[in-house]
Amino acid sequence: MLTQRQELILQAIVRQFTVSGQPVGSKLLAQELPIKVSSATIRNEMVVLEHEGLVKKEHSSSGRVPSKKGYRYYVDYLLDPTAISENDSAMIHNSLGTEFQKIDEIVSHSAEILSNLTSYTAFTLKPEQQNVKLSGFRLVPLGNARVLAILVTDSGEVESQAFTIPKRVEPEAVEAVIRLINDQLVGLPLTEVIKRLQEDIPVQITDYLQQPEGFLRIFDSIVNQASGERFYVGGRFNLLGIDTHQDAKAMKAVYELLDQSDRLSSIIDTDTSENGITVKIGSEIAKDKLLDNYSLITAKYQVDQFGEGIVAVLGPTTMSYSRTIGLVDAFRHELAKRLLNYYHHYYDS
Repeated sequence: MLTQRQELILQAIVRQFTVSGQPVGSKLLAQELPIKVSSATIRNEMVVLEHEGLVKKEHSSSGRVPSKKGYRYYVDYLLDPTAISENDSAMIHNSLGTEFQKIDEIVSHSAEILSNLTSYTAFTLKPEQQNVKLSGFRLVPLGNARVLAILVTDSGEVESQAFTIPKRVEPEAVEAVIRLINDQLVGLPLTEVIKRLQEDIPVQITDYLQQPEGFLRIFDSIVNQASGERFYVGGRFNLLGIDTHQDAKAMKAVYELLDQSDRLSSIIDTDTSENGITVKIGSEIAKDKLLDNYSLITAKYQVDQFGEGIVAVLGPTTMSYSRTIGLVDAFRHELAKRLLNYYHHYYDS
């Protein structure tokens, strides 16, 4: 551990560098520190911090910049989250005060709001409801053998997806299968629905369809869509310019990552700290070096018995951690409140 004076110097270096983006020298630190210390003493302490790998020289000047290890120490021991301003608080409240028709609309819109607040790329995941149940399923003809599959859950969420049905399948057989599914599966948790699709439902469908695989793929796809994790992304273009050392190929790989829900799920995990917020820096985010110059702030939000969701922000390692964490913390509480109001309105109506 560092001495109190060394911690004050490291804290000041991180804060000054995140504001100016310029190496921090001893003269500036002598003016900014809350204790009276000579420039010579500060230079000696900076040598110690450099030896510990917490700061580094970028050029031959005497100024220092934080290293990733330095940011880690700052976040773990020296961070004091900034209280958000009244303007930020009003923006969060007003932006989430819009009338929405579906949970997905609230959560997807919230990704854009959080991105605008932080100027970074934001991710949101709706509450994971372990016991959400199937309320109904139907197919709407679109013409040319195309149909729109619609699935409704008891939480009021609606999933829809267009498919092509083989022309040899008779409409009467399709209607019979839909009645079978609604009779057999409505009222069951989606996890149980998925299990039944792998067990007895295929056998029962063969009474109506000689080759039920195509229809089962339709239903299985939309059920998995409804039950699976889906991250909404806001502020994709905010990634531009974060890592000036990345070539075009690496930047393309970062953008492709934003569309890979499985990969995002493994990166934006729920292994958060006691206060529900975690900060990953550089190589802590992923095993490869793709996000080495990024930091990821992830926070859980609780919606009572309706489940637990996630919000996250991906930005540069040079981000203002105090302000960003303060915004993420305030935002997750307002989002949870908004979703809870939606659920109560839906179930009470």
